[in-house]
Amino acid sequence: MAKINVNVDGVGHEEEVEPRLLLVHFLRDRLGKVGTPVGCDTGNCGACTISMNGKSVKSCSVLAVQADGAHLVTVEGLASNGDRHPLQKAFHEEHGLQCGYCTPGMLMAALDLLKENPDPAEEDIRAGLEGNLCRCTGYVNIVRAVQRAAREMAGERP
Repeated sequence: MAKINVNVDGVGHEEEVEPRLLLVHFLRDRLGKVGTPVGCDTGNCGACTISMNGKSVKSCSVLAVQADGAHLVTVEGLASNGDRHPLQKAFHEEHGLQCGYCTPGMLMAALDLLKENPDPAEEDIRAGLEGNLCRCTGYVNIVRAVQRAAREMAGERP
């Protein structure tokens, strides 16, 4: 067993884990962060995307021991004081989801994109989300949602 210290959604955790435990399973099974789904288990779909030290990572491709000392943010950590994050609001308002399975990963990847590029063009959004697959929507409303969130985060009215 290995001991790790992580900060998840603003809360510190010290845990003993098997060295082979995937981060997605640590988050879901040990910490109850079930908003991060297990999608493909191969790193292809992006449903399990979280923020690790400010960068989006696919948590099914990271071992829990690799996260030792890291600050992690899951989709559950986006809301603040009961208020949804602008990305969460925009996905709701622009109908950026259908079945919702990919949504947590899309939100986390979009968050990383908007940190790097607060005013992305449609092509930038599509490129920034290309590692996250949606089997339902066709991405049009997802792109609109990210554009809307970018405007709102910049202080414009949607």
